Amino acid sequence: MNFRNGTREEPEINLIPFIDILLVVLIFLMLTTTYSKYTELRVNLPVANADQAREHPKEVTVSVGQDGRYAVNGRVLEPASVDALVQALRQAAPNGSEHIIVISADAAASHQAVVNVMDAARRSGLQQITFATQQALGR
Repeated sequence: MNFRNGTREEPEINLIPFIDILLVVLIFLMLTTTYSKYTELRVNLPVANADQAREHPKEVTVSVGQDGRYAVNGRVLEPASVDALVQALRQAAPNGSEHIIVISADAAASHQAVVNVMDAARRSGLQQITFATQQALGR
């Protein structure tokens, strides 16, 4: 006794509802996702035109060498300390806040040496600080 039908039907998987669900999920994810770039520090660099360079009579130039030595307006400070730098800045800028400090640091100078110049400027009462750079070759 064979009660089974002689023809056997193959099971069929219908993929159309599965694809419909995937497309709905994809559209949902695309609409709810925010595409933004996260950065830890956003810096807007200023743009300068080299043709407009002017001489400022109230500029005090502080140079920071690779070895950590300082020079104020071309005069090298022998004790390379913050206190000596404060005294030299007070002599170079007796009016204090009217002067602008231009920090010209070597590319290999330590970060601490530049911070020392900024600290000495604050202690001297000088508030306007700028950094000197040079234009990259080939630009």
